[in-house]
Amino acid sequence: MKFNQSNIKKAKKYLDKNQCIGVPTETVYGLAANAYSNIAVKKIFKLKKRPKTNPLIVHYSSINSLKEDCLINDNFIKLYKKFSPGPITYILNLKKNSRISEYVTNKKKNLAVRFPKHKIFRELLKKLDYPLAAPSANITTKLSSVEVSDVKEEFGSKIKYILDGGKCIIGLESTIIDLSNKPTILRLGGLEVSKIEKILGKKLKLNINPQKKISPGQSQLHYSPGIPLTKNVKTPKKNEAFILIKKKKINYKNYYYLSKEGNLNEAAKNLYSCLRKIKSKGYKSIAVEKIPHKGLGKTINDRLDRASKY
Repeated sequence: MKFNQSNIKKAKKYLDKNQCIGVPTETVYGLAANAYSNIAVKKIFKLKKRPKTNPLIVHYSSINSLKEDCLINDNFIKLYKKFSPGPITYILNLKKNSRISEYVTNKKKNLAVRFPKHKIFRELLKKLDYPLAAPSANITTKLSSVEVSDVKEEFGSKIKYILDGGKCIIGLESTIIDLSNKPTILRLGGLEVSKIEKILGKKLKLNINPQKKISPGQSQLHYSPGIPLTKNVKTPKKNEAFILIKKKKINYKNYYYLSKEGNLNEAAKNLYSCLRKIKSKGYKSIAVEKIPHKGLGKTINDRLDRASKY
């Protein structure tokens, strides 16, 4: 995707007026607005039909801009140096004088923060005097958007502008780690947990379905194509879409492949597009073969679990 300064200026113009816009990240597209503005943040919740209890991730260009809003600790520094910018979100304690809108956190004392890797989004953040709250650009419980056409399908003319950054290269949301207390994984995502554990030198507890939501992506029903989905299927029912991890020689009309060779990174990148495509073809249900529970396969299985709660 070619770099275009005039598009960045246009995006900034809308954001400065407290509008919401679509933005590209390496994970999924975001619905972005000024994180310091109550007016702008309220618009995100309204557009997404998102419960006010579900906090937002705020995106920063650098650690210096973050220091105005959050308290920084040693675990954060270790992980930031290794993985940021990239597909990891940190829960940190808010400073008392932080300007972050109370609607972002639902009046909580901590904040989910991320440093996106996408060049176009990073360039936009550098041009702003405020960080951007940017949850995934989709209606709550529905599939995340991985390209501009997905964002248009979700919101139509309800958002004024989408900054085009091409198709997302990871295709799954960021991994979320709570560093406000004892390090805990709150959402599986585009960065494997084992890599985080290696840097921190410890096994991490997973708390991905808590009763109290302190992070995005923890709802039971989420990432849903809007039709019933069944996991770990060997043989699909008649007239049912069947998702396979790897291309097979037999190629029935209802077969959909996430990857040519069974590559889990490629499968992750194609998951949401595949589910959208199946829905658009008019299928009434989806069957998915068993996905290997390793690497990004764990994240794929997490998304399929939540999608199957339809």
